[in-house]
Amino acid sequence: MSVTERMWKIWNGGPLRLGVVLGLIYVFLVGVSSLEVGIRFLGEDTQERLFSAATNPIAALCIGILGTVLVQSSSASTSIIVGLVASGVIGVDDAIPMVMGANIGTTVTNTLVSLGHIRQSGEFRRAFAAATVHDFFNLLAVAVLLPLELLFGIISNTAEWLSERLVGSAGTEWKSPIKAWVKQPVEWLESIWESLGANGTIEGVLLVVTGLVIILSALTLITKNMRALVAERVERSVNAMLSRGGGALAMALGLGITIAVQSSSITTSILVPLAGAGVITLRNAYPVTLGANVGTTITALLASLAASSPEALTVALAHTTFNVFAILALYVIPIARNLPIIAAERLADVAVERRTLAVAYVAVMFIVLPLIGVVALG
Repeated sequence: MSVTERMWKIWNGGPLRLGVVLGLIYVFLVGVSSLEVGIRFLGEDTQERLFSAATNPIAALCIGILGTVLVQSSSASTSIIVGLVASGVIGVDDAIPMVMGANIGTTVTNTLVSLGHIRQSGEFRRAFAAATVHDFFNLLAVAVLLPLELLFGIISNTAEWLSERLVGSAGTEWKSPIKAWVKQPVEWLESIWESLGANGTIEGVLLVVTGLVIILSALTLITKNMRALVAERVERSVNAMLSRGGGALAMALGLGITIAVQSSSITTSILVPLAGAGVITLRNAYPVTLGANVGTTITALLASLAASSPEALTVALAHTTFNVFAILALYVIPIARNLPIIAAERLADVAVERRTLAVAYVAVMFIVLPLIGVVALG
């Protein structure tokens, strides 16, 4: 074995790559803190003009969908939402519909993956159903829980109760140790832009852009490295566990894989080709997507550690609470459990007969309707 091959084996084998991932997580937290500081530099007038649409819950929901479709990652979009809440630009009540929208927006990736099977009718029917069952579950979850949240605050109250017990009540400053660790790099970024002549609003814009670039780049690299690190184990685990059936074990599998790779899109996109090939059934794949919904909330929780406000943790916990409540309402209750499956199967039957409708579904669901919602209600 050559020196190059040995070095590649060491890199690809684990410890070194895992160390890089830990470093990237630190960089990600620096990005979140930079975003928070930059938004505060913008001033209240600029903040109000930029985020006034978020005060309407339906417009906020649509912003969450569009933002997640744009960055192709609910982890990234919810981390940005946490930064907005930490900086005081939007409140927890305004952020929760945005988080719900992020849950819907993230399903576009696996739906696009299913279109790769469009030439083979049988494969396409199974793959499209496996992809859109995630869509329908998240849509039903929002349809049930958003009205309950607006009427009774069931998600925000639960998240706030948890947050108070962990870090204290809203309005106080939480001295997060992570915040202290990332403070120096953010100050360096401020110094760099100031040395180039930026100040006030301009400096705020530059810090926001820098934070966004850091967040998106770090998450992309984390996901890429973790996928390479656990790819073979993930595939073996999926095949082994799902061959035994679905249920709680499959949900735990989706949770574990998503935490490991830091991306629910990757978890659910692994299932689509397997379902298309007939290796796993729709009913076995379905609970994995629910576990992925919960697993993807770890990133927002991590992002909240770089903030100094309990509200940031509250909105991160609200993301987790929403997904747990959705499972309780739509999966644990037997009558509701099959609704997403039935809807996905019927849409797949239509899509096989008229394949242009499958493409139209993606465009309308994830781009056209959210745009209309933002423009009409924002």
